[in-house]
Amino acid sequence: MHRLLLIDDDEALAAPLASYLARFDFALSAVTRPSAALARLAEERFDALILDGMLPEMDGFAFCKRVRGGSEAWREIPILMLTARGDLTDRVVGLELGADDYLAKPFEPRELAARLQTILRRTRLAPAMAAPATLLRFEGLEIDTARRLVATGAGPVELTSTEYELLVMLAREPGRVFSRDEILNRLRGQEADLFTRAVDILVSRMRRKLEPLEALKTLRNAGYCFALPVAGGPTAGGGEDGS
Repeated sequence: MHRLLLIDDDEALAAPLASYLARFDFALSAVTRPSAALARLAEERFDALILDGMLPEMDGFAFCKRVRGGSEAWREIPILMLTARGDLTDRVVGLELGADDYLAKPFEPRELAARLQTILRRTRLAPAMAAPATLLRFEGLEIDTARRLVATGAGPVELTSTEYELLVMLAREPGRVFSRDEILNRLRGQEADLFTRAVDILVSRMRRKLEPLEALKTLRNAGYCFALPVAGGPTAGGGEDGS
């Protein structure tokens, strides 16, 4: 059973949502304040967070930033943000801060369950889907897929799980152009028309974290590709060519 933590100041939401999500093998705990959520995270392991955007003490966006800047375990935990409006700005800000998905209030519990299943399936399958090669070396960048570590000449690079998966997907096929729709389908396992802007946000975040390397190239009206030269030869990670 997957353990979820709901952070939402609407106390009436937790009980019926917990009852519904139990049908999908989710065990939901709930807190109404970020301070209580941080205390629970320090003591317990959760498989995903459901985070409301409007909270006392600090808003959901500040809480998301706090979690992503915390311990290694916190940085890996999937976060689904709830927004009071279907406002694009809220979605963009949440994704830029490291949220894995969003859902506008009011929402259908079945859609929430489906999105949680997708996030957790993607997280669970990511290591199994990795190619046999465990070390991808490029000029100025190294990706250790066995330990899920990324480093540049300046040191380790902290990526969210979604950012990491996108980087590995592109780096395994250097020079290949991936469209936004293809990227969303590969990462989310859903139809790509949900939010194609999310890909641009992910790439923008990754570029900032990888600076000054110019690892990700944009091809207008086509998509993105990995552009760093392979270190020490024409292959990376034991046999994948960069053509």
